[in-house]
Amino acid sequence: MSDPRPRIVITGMGCVCAAGGTLPDTLDALFAGRRRHGTRDVKGVSYPIFGIADEDAPARYYEVPECQRCGRLATHAAVEAFGQSGYGDKTGGVLQACRVGVCVGTTIGNTMSNEEFCREFLVGNYPDVAPIREYLRANPASMVAKTLSLRGPLQTVTNACSSSTVAIGQAADWIASGVCDVAVAGGADMLSNVTHTGFLSLMITDSELCRPFDLDRRGLNLGEGAGMLVLESESRARARGARVLAYLRGYGNSADAYHISAPNPDGSGLRRAVLQALEEAGLSPSDLAFINAHGTGTHGNDRVEGLFFDSLFPDTPISATKGYTGHTLGASGAIEAALTVSFLTAGRIPASAGFETSDPEFHTSPVSEITVVEGRYAMSDSVAFGGNNAALIFERGDT
Repeated sequence: MSDPRPRIVITGMGCVCAAGGTLPDTLDALFAGRRRHGTRDVKGVSYPIFGIADEDAPARYYEVPECQRCGRLATHAAVEAFGQSGYGDKTGGVLQACRVGVCVGTTIGNTMSNEEFCREFLVGNYPDVAPIREYLRANPASMVAKTLSLRGPLQTVTNACSSSTVAIGQAADWIASGVCDVAVAGGADMLSNVTHTGFLSLMITDSELCRPFDLDRRGLNLGEGAGMLVLESESRARARGARVLAYLRGYGNSADAYHISAPNPDGSGLRRAVLQALEEAGLSPSDLAFINAHGTGTHGNDRVEGLFFDSLFPDTPISATKGYTGHTLGASGAIEAALTVSFLTAGRIPASAGFETSDPEFHTSPVSEITVVEGRYAMSDSVAFGGNNAALIFERGDT
């Protein structure tokens, strides 16, 4: 008989986004109700964007020439996560004797940072090809591994806005199957004019601050950032005396096979992913203390989630955090995973920024004030372009 699957734990977390340069700073902003954002003007219309403030930008890794902004964001969050985990400085020590996997989800990486090159090329000039070389090297997982000298399995996941949720689930499977000893997993994405213009063309971008699940929601606000988690087996964490922040109890992943961007209106794909995660965790829907929803503020996405939550989680408190971070695309699942674990540990969830009026089409409404939550389990879910759905279920760790 094979050995049972080891219990996978989270021992460190890191986050950088518009709300703060570290995870504690981000949590402080959320519980204080602070929304930090800038604007971008397009054809006379000013759109909110959740860019990272200069004082929070990860400048430490500029000395690695090929580590561009997306890779720096991921590395910045990974360093914070390793620091909390007790592994200390990543350039030496115990991690050098380990197989440390790196799994990073992203939507655009650095692929949209070559606008000037394209403009020059299209008018018949011959610009320097340095931006193209940067594009060919713009693998955030590779950047994290190289910058921090980590030698283990390596993967970049590009699964639209569920990318980093999938990356965390993938890394947990690596550890459970013995592919590596420790993994740092999550996601990173950067703001880009090209990306923003693309979302504007889809007419799902709000010219005001986004309002997840609100009756008058009109779309998302783009953001940038990174979230990274350190995962390992419980036995390894206990042996080295590490604090267990949470257990990763369940992971689910599914595809709608419905539309290139819109989710299936019946929510069947999301249902499959969530039920898979619950089954792996050995839990029922009523066991969850709260859900951190994908909650983009678009009409279709929020409707699918709202109707689904009505059917399976009618009485479970809902958190929606993109009103503070913006939609960070491939990074959003990891940032929200780190926030979910933090809320679970704290026993409370912040008010959901931007929500005022319930949509009568569904019962689900995110909490509108700081809410105390009881229980050991919580879920974070992602609903992405292409019908890519993913869900993670966490159990509260050491308190």
